[in-house]
Amino acid sequence: MRASLLQIAVNPDESVNSRRLRAVSLVEEQSESDLVVLPELWPVGAFAFDRFDEAAESAADGPTAELLGAAAERAGVWLHAGSVVERDADGTLYNTSLVFSPAGELVGRYRKIHRFGFDRGEAALMGAGAEPVTVDTGRAVLGLATCYDLRFPELFRSLTDAGAQILIVPAGWPAKRAAHWELLLRARAVENQAYVLGCGTAGSNGGAPQAGRSAIVDPWGETLAVAEELDGDGSGDGSVGDGGRVGEGGGGGAREQVVTAELDLAALARTREEFPALKDRVLR
Repeated sequence: MRASLLQIAVNPDESVNSRRLRAVSLVEEQSESDLVVLPELWPVGAFAFDRFDEAAESAADGPTAELLGAAAERAGVWLHAGSVVERDADGTLYNTSLVFSPAGELVGRYRKIHRFGFDRGEAALMGAGAEPVTVDTGRAVLGLATCYDLRFPELFRSLTDAGAQILIVPAGWPAKRAAHWELLLRARAVENQAYVLGCGTAGSNGGAPQAGRSAIVDPWGETLAVAEELDGDGSGDGSVGDGGRVGEGGGGGAREQVVTAELDLAALARTREEFPALKDRVLR
């Protein structure tokens, strides 16, 4: 299975609609991939708290769902469209991830369980999801999580218990905690013997420069592909693992780019069989 992460730049000087259209174009360019992933809250920015209310939309048929569902169908890919600010029928806002089939159908929706901000920001403005979510593509089972969820291993273990082989983590992770991002992606992969796909944003929003560093990690914790960091002068050589594409400049130490790698699902099964740590669990 070929997977591509779209590390899109999120900056306040670009309109949401312009960014949506750029995301559509990026998705459509990945027709040779099987699975494509976008970051957390990329239409508005994960730290643009003051814009959440005006950016809220329906997760089922809002503009992001309609545009990205159609893009998934045109590209013929499974698309994790990152997350949007969802407004529920009762007015509650949620940080909601959307998954589309190659037919463009919305087949998975996950409301972020662990909200970031303690008593501010997302934690104060949004409701919390209550249920872990998996999506069966027919080739592999996807387990869904979002950004701050990465710090809570019990969620990932519940996804693994539900059959997940590929754990997908869209994020708007801040640059100042980038080392935690890299460490936790690898830890979740090793302890669950699963592929972990972490897709972050570039740019800066809400005063928070973004880490970028989107990465694909295998079940042994080896990083198969990772987004480049900008050089000190704001440049980079454009190499981003297998088949990368550099797009808009991002600022904040990361640039917009595509990170791609091949996922060997047979190797994942062998890993779990030959090193059966999951079967040796005692505490549940």
